[in-house]
Amino acid sequence: MKTNKMNRILVAGSLALVLLAGMFTGACTATKSQSSPAWPEITHETKPWTRWWWHGSAVNPADLTANMEEIEKAGFGGVEITPIYDVRGSEDLSIRFQSDEWMKVFEHTLKEGQRLDLGIDLANASGWPFGGPWIQAEDACKNVQFKQFSLKEGERLNEKVEFIQQPLVRAVGKRVDISEVKFPISSNTNLQELALDQVRFEKPLPLQTLMACSDDGEILELTDRVAADGTLDWTAPAGTWKLCAVFQGWHGKMVERAGTGGEGNVIDHFSETATRKFLKDFDDKATQIDLTGLRAFFNDSYEVDDAQGESDWTPLFFDEFEARRGYDLKQHLPSLIGNGSEEMNSRVLCDFRETISDLLLDRFTVVWADWAETHGAIIRNQAHGSPANILDLYEASHIPETEGTKPMRIKMATSAGHVSGKPLIACEAATWLDEHFLSDLGDAKQNFDRYLAHGVNHIVYHGTPYSPQNEAWPGWMFYASVHFGPTNSWWNDLKALNDYVANCQSFMQKSTPDNDLLLYFPIYDSWSEKGRSMLKHFGGPREPITEEISHELLAKGYSFDYISDRQIQKLTVENSRVKAPGATYKTILVPRCEYMPLETLQKLAALVDAGATVIFHEKLPVDVPGLADLKNRQQAFEDLKQSFAFESQGELLACKAGNGRLLMSDDVDALLTQVNVFPEEAAQLGLWFSRVSRAEGTCYFLTNWTDQPVDQWMTVQSAGKQAVWFNPVDRTMGKARVQEVGEDQSKVYVQLAPGETLILQWYPAESELADYPVWESAGERLLLAGEWTVSFVKGGPTLPETFQTSELKSWPEVSDELAKFSGTASYKITVEKPAGQASAYHLDLGEVAVSAAVYLNGEKLGTLVGPTYQLNIDSSLLKETNELEVRVSNLMANRIIDMDKNGVNYKKFYNINFAANKRENVGPDGVFTAAHWEPLPSGLLGPVSLTPLELKNQ
Repeated sequence: MKTNKMNRILVAGSLALVLLAGMFTGACTATKSQSSPAWPEITHETKPWTRWWWHGSAVNPADLTANMEEIEKAGFGGVEITPIYDVRGSEDLSIRFQSDEWMKVFEHTLKEGQRLDLGIDLANASGWPFGGPWIQAEDACKNVQFKQFSLKEGERLNEKVEFIQQPLVRAVGKRVDISEVKFPISSNTNLQELALDQVRFEKPLPLQTLMACSDDGEILELTDRVAADGTLDWTAPAGTWKLCAVFQGWHGKMVERAGTGGEGNVIDHFSETATRKFLKDFDDKATQIDLTGLRAFFNDSYEVDDAQGESDWTPLFFDEFEARRGYDLKQHLPSLIGNGSEEMNSRVLCDFRETISDLLLDRFTVVWADWAETHGAIIRNQAHGSPANILDLYEASHIPETEGTKPMRIKMATSAGHVSGKPLIACEAATWLDEHFLSDLGDAKQNFDRYLAHGVNHIVYHGTPYSPQNEAWPGWMFYASVHFGPTNSWWNDLKALNDYVANCQSFMQKSTPDNDLLLYFPIYDSWSEKGRSMLKHFGGPREPITEEISHELLAKGYSFDYISDRQIQKLTVENSRVKAPGATYKTILVPRCEYMPLETLQKLAALVDAGATVIFHEKLPVDVPGLADLKNRQQAFEDLKQSFAFESQGELLACKAGNGRLLMSDDVDALLTQVNVFPEEAAQLGLWFSRVSRAEGTCYFLTNWTDQPVDQWMTVQSAGKQAVWFNPVDRTMGKARVQEVGEDQSKVYVQLAPGETLILQWYPAESELADYPVWESAGERLLLAGEWTVSFVKGGPTLPETFQTSELKSWPEVSDELAKFSGTASYKITVEKPAGQASAYHLDLGEVAVSAAVYLNGEKLGTLVGPTYQLNIDSSLLKETNELEVRVSNLMANRIIDMDKNGVNYKKFYNINFAANKRENVGPDGVFTAAHWEPLPSGLLGPVSLTPLELKNQ
């Protein structure tokens, strides 16, 4: 039961096309033709996919097939295989990652995927980030360490130029002493038990360089004066000297959550040699199998620095830096470590961070993408959390993938996909929605809708564990997820949600973005800030450099995509519009920022000259970032700014340049109005939306996650000859009521209950189509009274006996047996057709815990996920006497509570085992427990009612 959450509705069923017969039937059965409104094709790619965890890769062909058939039957279109940590007691079933045996079961999976029309992706690592036992110290992630010395004239250094790395062990769930860990990591035979997260051994670190800087600015390199034992053979000349030694450290990050054969060092992501060494292991092992059916290789989010310290070095860094930034970093070490002037510190640090960004793009992402193509595959990449401009990393990925719930984080991936023209933009959906066993399908729908409203068109659930068919309930499970597995009580209702997602994505995948503006992402402002460490990571829940203006734009209803400096270089102008490889925009908005590369400002000026309008919020950028050729770049930057002859035009400043304009103001609305960019009213009504362009015309995804219904005329920034509503829940459609406002603006009448979703599609021509019905109450609500027959059709630990009741109660209130039951119950009642001539009736189930499939006279009307459990029934479907059946599924929680109270062990995994999401649910053994919970409300709670309806005249 949920009385404190926003309303959510989901309906699907065999009677979807006749739920509202009469007026609505014509809308559903219109003659199809090339120009007629119709539902797009459903494919395995338009369906949602799911991450498929293989615990210890303890899989076998028979259970693989059984699992995949369950997944396909539930409406999934594909799986992403991610092998993870082992199961205690099943070690003999584990298959070593990427061994010959592993490759055989993987090949079986690919073949079954083809048979079942399930797509297959594969994580390149067992766990995350990339790494494994074949990655030794030379290819593992590195860090940089500094040591400083002071000498005066005539002095020699008495101590050795050395840095002894201090031992460190971080392990999951317990303390491990460094004496328990062997070097190299791959020589340890108990890595599942150790569950290592980060390891550093006590050892001297290799010297990268030793630089001496005098108080009058003279700089000397002394690296070749340091002996193998660290002794420096050098006497300080005149002056006072500061010596800075740079050492290459071992970051020590281990692959997280790895299964047998996948444990080991994380790679050096800034080294092409390390990247290729990692990938070569798959090449060597996969030579004897057929990879047909493999769509993509997958990389989970960059979590190399989810550790003590960060990986911020690679053996070739000095060479890479000089080649990319144009000067020798060794000559500026004082500024790198913060001992120079404030300006010099900022500029050198910015260049350091930009080089790291370049290397993550060029030495890892691009190399990995090119490698995947040699196997006839693509990459699906989560770039968020990277110490790089993730817009560029996402663009280099065939399928960018995001996660989280913050719109800005989601939009980093979708923006890069839009700008670069990616057909699919994915998300890791429904991660940690709530505590274990408490999330329901309504929670999942809200999570999915948020992604769809911000540009995602490829939902990937997080996720579904492989589990043997003979495993006792609840089977194998993953620690950080909603359990989208067959043992979940509401599994039978999941297909309705999956069908909903497929219907939405069938529109969104066959489209191009229709956002109005490009929002410049001023990453050099962030790179130039001191920060708490050497690196800046991007794509987290907050992005301070654009947070304020992004929230303002989103709240008002403006549609935008972020754009990077690299991406700006690819822009052109066509008919005064800014054209990116994947989409066309009305303008570029540059938020308030201090730094911008000269090349970026020059490109913006060129776009303006070609006819574009570029707008600046509050001011022009102040300076160029970085150090190389600084004076010349600053002069050229200032000269270009001075060439912008701004004139006052009311609230803004305007500059005519070539065939275009530059505009500047504190008022974002005034700026955007000048380029005919207007907000969508949907946002002001609290609706989440995404606007795209399809072959037929403009299309909107609209969903209402406020706690109030929307029932009114709404202005949309689009037009056409005919607008059609598509309901992605029941696949009904009908003509929208429209009022013309202007050439590119209309009003449509929208009726959306809380939690409801509709798709609005414009067409270039009229077609014979009935109106989409807009209902209003036509009489008093009628409470359904009588005796319900309650029978239990699925679940456990046992199936309770059938009983009759005239009073609907939560199962725990009925009996102790029902208090620990998780599963599905059937509620049946006889209903007489109400008197009167209503066109339809509104069925309201009242409170339900937690999902319900509704049947009328044996025919399914739909599936509801709540907490407002309502649907409309055409009066023609009602006989004089009817049987209403409601099959209610509750959460897994009540059965789990009973198991935890009685010490039944289902939490039997290595590594993190089965961690709690909330501290209060951590048991004495450090893992999740529900032993202290009380049974949760379950079943049909009512009151159940029918309300007569009539069509509303607006």
